[in-house]
Amino acid sequence: MGVEFIYPEFEVVRNQDRCIACRVCERQCANEVHHYSPERGLMMSDETKCVDCQRCVSLCPTRALKIVKSDCAFRENANWQADNIKEIYKQASSGGVLLSSMGNPKPLPVYWDRILLNASQVTNPPIDPLREPMETRVSLGKKPDKIQRDKDGNIICDLPPQIELSMPVMFSAMSYGSISYNAHASLARAATELGIMYNTGEGGLHEDFYQYGPNTIVQVASGRFGVHEDYLETGAAIEIKMGQGAKPGIGGHLPGAKIVGDVSRTRMIPEGTDAISPAPHHDIYSIEDLRQLVYSLKEATGYSKPVIVKVAAVHNIAAIASGIARSGADIIAIDGFRGGTGAAPTRIRDNVGIPIELTLAAVDQRLRDEGIRNNVSLVVGGSIRSASDVVKAIALGADACYVATSALLALGCHLCRTCHTGKCNWGIATQRPDLVKRLNPDVGSERLINLMTAWRHEIKEIMGGMGINSIEALRGNRSMLRGVGLNEKELEILGISHAGE
Repeated sequence: MGVEFIYPEFEVVRNQDRCIACRVCERQCANEVHHYSPERGLMMSDETKCVDCQRCVSLCPTRALKIVKSDCAFRENANWQADNIKEIYKQASSGGVLLSSMGNPKPLPVYWDRILLNASQVTNPPIDPLREPMETRVSLGKKPDKIQRDKDGNIICDLPPQIELSMPVMFSAMSYGSISYNAHASLARAATELGIMYNTGEGGLHEDFYQYGPNTIVQVASGRFGVHEDYLETGAAIEIKMGQGAKPGIGGHLPGAKIVGDVSRTRMIPEGTDAISPAPHHDIYSIEDLRQLVYSLKEATGYSKPVIVKVAAVHNIAAIASGIARSGADIIAIDGFRGGTGAAPTRIRDNVGIPIELTLAAVDQRLRDEGIRNNVSLVVGGSIRSASDVVKAIALGADACYVATSALLALGCHLCRTCHTGKCNWGIATQRPDLVKRLNPDVGSERLINLMTAWRHEIKEIMGGMGINSIEALRGNRSMLRGVGLNEKELEILGISHAGE
């Protein structure tokens, strides 16, 4: 028996009394679920192709459609659940590695939801962010260990290159090729308007987006796609990608079907050629090798830009971060195991890596214990879903957060988890011109600006309630955090007390 004989996961429920056979659903579905039957004079559905992207439901003018999860299930078995069985059927049919998109969906602990924030009451009064100054700006890069003054007593303000952000959030790496031109345009415009940064990912930078250079982080991955002098000079910072949370220890792979037109030219590889970035950088096998690349990039750009090293959250991450902090890097970006991706081996995505909350706390404490915390800034990502997650991350020791899935949701993503197919019905994870045009970058950038503006207001309100008026005063202030339902070891690693203490 093959996977094709399993009852479809989703059912298309069509109210024929409401359906006017306008065929909008047929035109809008890249998966070819809907079709018109002239013989019956009705719209029909092939539910085996449905991925529950909700495009047809959203655009049906008469609200005649809904997608529901099928209630046809395998017999109950706590050990052999439906997903396990279906995956075995699929591999038995194909002989291939399972691929998945977006982040880890498994019911593992989300520590953000088990951490609560303190609020001021009497002795330390809250601050009203509408009437009193509240500082959300941050600078990322090396900082001095102490204030230095010249012979006249003036503070010496000479700092190594920094990234200046209006709020402690940036749009994380998503490459041109994995996401569309219009998605990149939305991110670049929004970052510029907001005074934050967006990251090119490992696919190079389209020539149209060089104008957004002051708000762009350019990435250098193992494949070196699209990396050249102008690219490095354009960005405000350079990020060396060593790993990502959705697939630690695994390289990147963009199928040749997506290497078309401008994607091919931007990545500097022939059309139709798979873009494969190997798991290791073949010139980096030690911290000393990493240091060589860090300083090569600094030398190439006249020591004018901070260099970021991005790594995945793994078991020995504190020791790794210590080495990176001593390598000359200015910023460490760490991606937790719930981080999204365009495509990853399912087994890797769901079983490799550790949560960003525990990672962040362990790294921040290790760098403090070694007296080198000011050598680097810490940026964390991997399912940052709200302003409260940002505040908790900063209190655990982060300087700023990367967001990606949250940004894609703002652009219209419905988390149907089929990015790797290139058939994104919302015009985000696709290179098909007919699909790309569905995302209007004017509307997309406006929605991103709205989201981040709302988060900035919420960050101010939360900090005000805590009696804190700046991000710097919040950073690493774990006394403002309490855990709920956590064991002693988890509390120890997080460096926080349990609620009630």
